[in-house]
Amino acid sequence: MITESEIRNASILIVDDQESNVSLLEQLLRESGYTTVRSTMNPKEVYDLHRKHHYDLILLDLQMPDMDGFQVMDALKINSDDAYLPVLVLTAQPNHKLRALQAGAKDFISKPFDLVEVKTRIHNMLEVRLLYKKLNNYNKVLEQTVLERTAELRDSEARYRSLTELASDWYWEQDENMKFTKVSGPVREMLGIQIETLPEESNISDIQPKGWNEVERKMLQATIAARQPFLDFVFHRTNTDGSQRSFQVSGEPMFDGHCRFIGYRGIGVELTGKYSSQDGNH
Repeated sequence: MITESEIRNASILIVDDQESNVSLLEQLLRESGYTTVRSTMNPKEVYDLHRKHHYDLILLDLQMPDMDGFQVMDALKINSDDAYLPVLVLTAQPNHKLRALQAGAKDFISKPFDLVEVKTRIHNMLEVRLLYKKLNNYNKVLEQTVLERTAELRDSEARYRSLTELASDWYWEQDENMKFTKVSGPVREMLGIQIETLPEESNISDIQPKGWNEVERKMLQATIAARQPFLDFVFHRTNTDGSQRSFQVSGEPMFDGHCRFIGYRGIGVELTGKYSSQDGNH
């Protein structure tokens, strides 16, 4: 929310070639409690003044010599980084109101001035303007926070992959359809499947070569179908020569920021021969 103090401290620029109008508006604004009011009778100064001070509101007369209010608004739109044009036009011409709004003005005040109308429109427009600025600043902070958080997550993911690759024989990722998207390590030799077919045809719960223990394979399939993590799941394969190979795999489901399932990732090791060799060293 915008407080009354924020509204009264907003910066305002009065642009009018008539000194009497400038004096009237300055007096009205100061009596209403506005603390930061500046004026100019030279419309050619408006762009530079706004670029320097970034006014919250510009009270702009449309009928001025050399450079009218429409030309001032064109200059502000072309040269300003601010997508919101904080202009409230002052006009005695009813047919100029619609044109001014189409040119980018946010509101208008009719001449001769109705002082109650002037105060009300200025207050309302300042409230909207300050809300816009606050929202814009919040979005910038949020965008920066998202960028920083994304960078942190990517860095964390890179470290995770590096560590898991060091601690395992292979690392793997699958999409929501359980198709491999990333693998590292000697998967072809250990699992007996072709690496080049992984993205389209294979997944860890449905490895096709003969010799896999069907009971173990179905248990793994059921765990993955339930979107559950699995730790140190051991499964076996019988080679064509009758020899046995055993593998251990761990995996966890992945979800995006909206809690939508996007796949699995995990690590695997071949156990064949490891325990026996370790036992022989004792």
